[in-house]
Amino acid sequence: MSKDILIRSVPDTVHKWIEDERDRLRMTQQEFVHQVLESASTYGQPSLFDRFAPASQPSPGRIPFTFIDLFAGIGGFRLGLQRAGGRCVFTSEWDHYAQKTYQTWFGDLPHGDIRELNPSDIPDHDVMAAGFPCQPFSIAGVSKKNSLGKAHGFKDATQGTLFFHLATIIEAKRPPVLFLENVKNLLSHDGKKTWAVIDSTLKDLGYHVFPQVIDASAYVPQHRERIIIVCFDRKVFGDRVDFKFPEKPSVKYRLRDILEENPDPKYTLSNHLWSYLQQYAQKHKEKGNGFGFGLCDLDGITRTLSARYYKDGSEILIPQGKGKNPRRLTPREAARLMGFPDELKIAVSDTQAYKQFGNAVVPTVVEAVGRQIVEVLYWHVNMNGLLKGKNRKKNSKQSYAEAAR
Repeated sequence: MSKDILIRSVPDTVHKWIEDERDRLRMTQQEFVHQVLESASTYGQPSLFDRFAPASQPSPGRIPFTFIDLFAGIGGFRLGLQRAGGRCVFTSEWDHYAQKTYQTWFGDLPHGDIRELNPSDIPDHDVMAAGFPCQPFSIAGVSKKNSLGKAHGFKDATQGTLFFHLATIIEAKRPPVLFLENVKNLLSHDGKKTWAVIDSTLKDLGYHVFPQVIDASAYVPQHRERIIIVCFDRKVFGDRVDFKFPEKPSVKYRLRDILEENPDPKYTLSNHLWSYLQQYAQKHKEKGNGFGFGLCDLDGITRTLSARYYKDGSEILIPQGKGKNPRRLTPREAARLMGFPDELKIAVSDTQAYKQFGNAVVPTVVEAVGRQIVEVLYWHVNMNGLLKGKNRKKNSKQSYAEAAR
């Protein structure tokens, strides 16, 4: 007997809700219906369309929340957090081409340079999401003030960096949760001074800080290590927060599963470029260096996709059999390698697309971490009795912060 289920005669109102929600979450119909059914079967809620389960049977993952998307890029954070139940209320991204992609995908044109933002113009929100750049800090002034016994605070420690502007917004808006992302090297950058300043700044601002390096190979067929930093406001959550990063999924991903069947021949390397890459690799091999191209195992995972992939594609090359030069990933394959669904149209040139995907955060990683954050939000609200009796609103679209107030 087939395990496929055919759902018929759905009322127009329910059908419209499904279409609106899946469009908001950028999911296919199948993905969305599967998610709703899985949530219902797992948590036993009485209706598929109730926003909350009964207070007697807590249902982590069912609480709505709002978030802002800073240093947004093309929206990897937004896509993942929407799938975790969030609603984006503000976006900032300075790059014109990334803005174009973001607007094409989400219908919102991001605000520009974060340095020009007035925190008062940013709406209140539950979660601040930000994939901020990694920059060194000048600590000379801080050291001098310490030696004189004078307090300095984050404004002196971070002045002149983009993190300073992020910290200023955090201080002004006091979001209950921070969800930050950066390259793995943030931990060792500038002799570990950069992370020391960031960590101490977040703690001085009153947040519990949970950092962890996560390899996206557990979610996509790509080795991509990034540090994820999740922070909870002590004034909201108290002295102890029971937060855990998601466990590594058991699914094994293969490169061949995301490849196009008939890629355009233009992505095949020319004889000249292929010869150059081989000679370059041989030269460094003879010197004992590990530099060289990355010819992929189709049944394995790739190296990290970088923003420079458009130059020669050398870090991820697809073998095409004997007698044929390897090829680059197509832009669509690069999107899939990062976990972006095919429904999202590539609205820029190949060069810009490679840059954008190479700089992006993997949405499925964001979603997995986001669901762990939502679990903390849910239990915090539930333990405070805010989902019981008259305070519990069926099908409510209010945010966590609104509920908490």
